[in-house]
Amino acid sequence: MGRDDFKSVYYRSVSRKVTFVIICVIVAFIAVGLQLSFGYYDVSFTESYQILWDHICGNIPTTDIGIKRDHIIWDLRLPRSIAGMAVGAGLGVCGAAMQSTLKNPLADPYTTGISAGAGLGATISIVLGICLIPGIIGQPSIIIDAFVFALIPSLVIIAFSSLKRRVTPSMMILIGIAVMYVFTAMTTLLKLTASEDSLQDVYMWSVGTLGKSNWDNVWFMIAATAFGIFAFAILAKKINVMITSDSSAISLGVDPKRCRLLVLIIVSVVTAFLVSFTGTIGFVGLVAPHMVRLIIGSDNRYLIPASAAFGAMMLICSDVIARNIGTGLPVGVITACVGGPVFLYLLIKQRKSIW
Repeated sequence: MGRDDFKSVYYRSVSRKVTFVIICVIVAFIAVGLQLSFGYYDVSFTESYQILWDHICGNIPTTDIGIKRDHIIWDLRLPRSIAGMAVGAGLGVCGAAMQSTLKNPLADPYTTGISAGAGLGATISIVLGICLIPGIIGQPSIIIDAFVFALIPSLVIIAFSSLKRRVTPSMMILIGIAVMYVFTAMTTLLKLTASEDSLQDVYMWSVGTLGKSNWDNVWFMIAATAFGIFAFAILAKKINVMITSDSSAISLGVDPKRCRLLVLIIVSVVTAFLVSFTGTIGFVGLVAPHMVRLIIGSDNRYLIPASAAFGAMMLICSDVIARNIGTGLPVGVITACVGGPVFLYLLIKQRKSIW
């Protein structure tokens, strides 16, 4: 095979990967239109985009019906759509980085116990009414407690990594699982003392929902996801080296322990921001990177942006399904129902070569 043939094969491979990302973005864009259309007050698919475009251009309607539709699309439904894409992209990117760095197909943003920590923080705020910052109550209190407690499992892993000279990727996952069980047990104990209303709020938070997204908090999700994508895009080459072995990484000038801890810190911060606003939305960070890896391979230079696009598409489509199946159905239920069987299929059909 000549030099030109190698170039041709390489460009075809890159073109296929870019095309996959573009398809995911297009599907997500269509799903956003469906999400804007469905609800108590139905709006046609094309009309929802027209209302959105008119608002962006400053053409705010003056009639009562026009003002009502503009309010429904811009103030109520659009923040939820943006939050769905931001959270899906963030979880997908974090899952791809975790799986590649720890060299474990079961790794995802929640494996380290981040979700259990956030759940405990939210439960403390909802059931006991305690906020880590005195004087704050309501939804801000839940967000603050969930964010702070979500970082604790990662701090425990970092502490163990500092005390022990050699901490393997498997050991990091096991530490996270141990912390997860401890936090889950503490959350269960608090549930036993909760009132019916508090227990319902804890349940809704634990299964994950985009229903509380608004213009006040959606910018935090966007910022967290953008930071994660940018950081992991910079680290993509080092993460590629980490896929081989620690000895190979050291020979190529990459400190595997430092790189793992850096990835863990970024994943923890990004995931903590996301789950503190939406609750625990499972399987996106686990399934999305697997699906992408099967299609475009394990090169993190392409895997990371593709996982972001696929994660956004997966979560926004799941939310469209959730809103049409039943009123108030949490999107976390749909991602679990869809992600579980898909993940089982991937475990049966997965090719070792993709790793």
